[in-house]
Amino acid sequence: MAFHDVRFPDAISRGARGGPERRTQIVELASGAEERNASWANSRRRYDVAYGIRRADDLAAVVAFFEARNGRLCGFRFKDWADFKSCLPSQAPGPADQPIGTGNGSATQFQLAKRYSSGAQSWTRAITRPVAGTVTVALNGAPQSSGWSASTTTGLVTFATAPAAGVVLTAGFEFDVPVRFDTDALDITLDLERLGSITSIPLVEIRA
Repeated sequence: MAFHDVRFPDAISRGARGGPERRTQIVELASGAEERNASWANSRRRYDVAYGIRRADDLAAVVAFFEARNGRLCGFRFKDWADFKSCLPSQAPGPADQPIGTGNGSATQFQLAKRYSSGAQSWTRAITRPVAGTVTVALNGAPQSSGWSASTTTGLVTFATAPAAGVVLTAGFEFDVPVRFDTDALDITLDLERLGSITSIPLVEIRA
């Protein structure tokens, strides 16, 4: 599947609406009790960026971006302003933010990830599109300035030398969401002042 390594305009994405979506099957029994099963192991994010359009120039930028991606054909990066870094929104990312693995003496690659926890439960999200220049790494809490690299297209952290067995690896980073347009048509409205609007511009997360 084609993916363009470009980011949707930040000035427009800042006003977007959306967030994570889960899919759950619920069967109501004769007793009134329910049986619930998760159809998806992982959540999928959906957004509508029409709310971020405030000027005619914004409209033109969206149309150009849509045409360059061939509608739904090609994926791209999107900054989710509500969830775009490894730490809390009020904090700056640091190398101890998120656990990404434990060394075994032979593995050299580890996937960036973000853990979402509440009470005793947690869910770990693989991060595949970190922002270039934002990734930091620590081994047993000690920041590492060299000896590793991070791919901005897979989220894999590769070490020149495999971390020793039992060494805890952590990382901090900013990241984008890989998405595509969820429509092949833009319904544009022009008023008498030649100012434009679009009713809805849906985006959906992809596995890329």
